[in-house]
Amino acid sequence: MSLSTQTIDHFTDLFAPLGAITTRKMMGGLCLYADGQIFAILDREGTAYLKAKNGFAGELEAEGARQFGAESGRTMGYWTLPDAALDDDDLACDWARRALAAA
Repeated sequence: MSLSTQTIDHFTDLFAPLGAITTRKMMGGLCLYADGQIFAILDREGTAYLKAKNGFAGELEAEGARQFGAESGRTMGYWTLPDAALDDDDLACDWARRALAAA
């Protein structure tokens, strides 16, 4: 399954308050950039994962976020948005700002 234009538009609009949002398709998913800095990815199903560096992963994990894992079992430094942020655009942007600050 590939990401729909509607899903891509939803996330670029959602994160628009962060700055100039650009995207790049990659391996069936999508990378999201704010002012040229990667801060999130979308998997093939449209699940958003935030880049988590410098201890930020622990904050996400404490809120119930799950780490990105490939079918091969390999994990990456990206974690899902906490569930509370899925229905709250302001909270989603707050978490994304924190991901950018941690990078």
